[in-house]
Amino acid sequence: MTTTVLISGASVAGPALAYWLQRYGYTPTVVERAPAPRPGGYAVDFRGASMTVLERMGLLDAVREQATHLGAVEYVDESGKQVASTSSVALSGELEILRGDLVDILYASTTCEYLFDDSIASLNDDGAGVDVVFESGLRRRFDLVIGADGLHSTVRRLAFGPESSYLHDLGYYVSVSTVPNHMGLDYAGRLYNEPGKTIGAYSARQNTEAKALFYFAADKLDYDRRDLAAQKELVAEQFAGIGWEAPRLIDEMRNAPDFYFDSTSQIKLDSYSRGRVALVGDAGYCASSLSGMGTSLAIVGAYVLAGELHVAGGDHARAFAAYDVRMRGFVAACQKQALEGARWFVPATKWFLKVRNLTYRMMPYLPWRNMIEEMSLKVGNAIELKTYEDSQPLRAVPPR
Repeated sequence: MTTTVLISGASVAGPALAYWLQRYGYTPTVVERAPAPRPGGYAVDFRGASMTVLERMGLLDAVREQATHLGAVEYVDESGKQVASTSSVALSGELEILRGDLVDILYASTTCEYLFDDSIASLNDDGAGVDVVFESGLRRRFDLVIGADGLHSTVRRLAFGPESSYLHDLGYYVSVSTVPNHMGLDYAGRLYNEPGKTIGAYSARQNTEAKALFYFAADKLDYDRRDLAAQKELVAEQFAGIGWEAPRLIDEMRNAPDFYFDSTSQIKLDSYSRGRVALVGDAGYCASSLSGMGTSLAIVGAYVLAGELHVAGGDHARAFAAYDVRMRGFVAACQKQALEGARWFVPATKWFLKVRNLTYRMMPYLPWRNMIEEMSLKVGNAIELKTYEDSQPLRAVPPR
C-alpha cells in the first residue's frame, strides 16, 4: 500500500515535490486554487545546488530551452543615460526562466492527480492520518499533507497558526507585470532608482515583451490581497511624479494581462513540520524576492523532503526531522542574502545611491571584480545534496 500525500500548491515547489514522490513510489495529489497552472509571472533563476537538482530531474535541458538569456542590467539616470551596470549572473543566476514557463515544465513532468479550482478548508491530523475538507465540499483522507502554497500559505495557517506569528516584513513591496517592450530591450534590463524606489523593465520571450518591475520601501500597508485594481492604483500612487519611463510603465502596468503585487517578506519557523503536516518552499521558509533564491529553495526543498521520506522508509517523523536539519543552514544563507541585497537594489538615500553606482562602475577594474557573482554562487551551494536514489530505504519504525 503506497503512502498518499496531499500537496497544496501547483506553482514550483508543489509539482517538483510531486515529481520526486512519484519517483519514490508515493501517491501524491496536488490541489491548486487556480483553475489551471498559472501562466505569466516574473523571471526566476537557479544557482548552485538547484542546477544539480534540475539535472537529476532530467529537466535541465528543457529549462535551458526556455531560458530568458538575459544579459547585463544597466542602471540609468532620469534622462536614460547609463550610470552603472551589473552582470547577468548577479541578478539572473546561472539560469533564468519565466515562472509560468517553469510551471508548465514541472506540471508536464508529473502524472499525478491535480485538483484545480479548489483549496483546503480544514485539516484534522489524528496521528494516523489527516482528514481534509476542501472548499468544494470534497472530503478525503491522506497519510501526509504538505503545504507548498506560498508566502500566504493556507496549510501553514491551519496547522501552525496565524501568519502574523511567522511573517517578517523587510520593509519593501514589489510588483511585476507583462508590458510591451517599448524600450527595445535586447535580452537586457534597465532600471532607474530614486531613494526607496526602483522601477524598470527587462526583456522576455525573445524580446517580444517585457516585464515591468516596481519596488518601493514602505511601512506595512493595509490592502485587499484579492483586489488587483486597488493594488495597481497603490503602485501608481507610489511612483507618481517619478521621471524617466515611469509614467509609461505605470500606464502599461494598469493594462497588463497579468499583475503581481506583494510584500517582500520572510517566513521564519522553529520547525518546518507539525505532526503529519510539513511545509516546503515559500510556505516554510520564504527568503523574499530580494534574495534571488526563492525558486532554488523551492526546488532544493522539494528534492530534500522527498528524498528524506524515501530513505526513512515511510517514517514521516524521522524524515521531517532530517529535512529540517538539512535545509536549516541553506535557508539561513538565502534569507541573509536578501537582507544584504535589499539596500543595494533599493537604495534608501541619494548618498548611498551614488555609492552603489560608483561601486558598480569600479567593479570591473578591482581585484574582487567577481565578488558579487562568487557570493551569489556560494549561497546557491550552501547545502550538500545527498544522492537519495542510491540510498536504501530504512525499515519503518512501527508507531507506538
